[in-house]
Amino acid sequence: MDRAEKREFVTEMKQTLSGAGSVVVAQYAGLSVAEMTDLRSSMREAGGTVKVAKNRLVKLALEGTDAEHMGDLLKGPTLLAFAEDPVAAPKAASDFAKKNEKLVILGGAMGATNLDQNGVKSLASLPSLDELRGKLVGMISTPAQRIAMITKAPAGQVARVIGAYSSKEAA
Repeated sequence: MDRAEKREFVTEMKQTLSGAGSVVVAQYAGLSVAEMTDLRSSMREAGGTVKVAKNRLVKLALEGTDAEHMGDLLKGPTLLAFAEDPVAAPKAASDFAKKNEKLVILGGAMGATNLDQNGVKSLASLPSLDELRGKLVGMISTPAQRIAMITKAPAGQVARVIGAYSSKEAA
């Protein structure tokens, strides 16, 4: 990379990291190309991205952002996993790390909040944004269904009583 490419990479990375809901830093030493491809595809399915870059360039991109404190984690062969959904990247990275011991999660950031390994794991245990939306819709629609059943029940009871009287008179 020449200087112009490095400058362009730093500006792109700064924009990407500032727009990310959360960022996970992990060491990937020992991962094969196939395992790295699996990690990238699982992260893509979750709505995130995996980037491997020179630590120095990433530290330059972090300068002046909320996640600047994350620069201390960038030692050795590291990768960045990030997504707009704050739960997506930690969840995908943690799931992959459970299956593959070679991926070691070092920590990360969620906005200005610094996350250690346990912070990333606890964030991964939270439901995703789509799951929360589904639960919220379910909670909202349940009372409406109950109200409809309550208002429908008296009419049904009246119909049964009239039906019983009509069958009693016919007998």
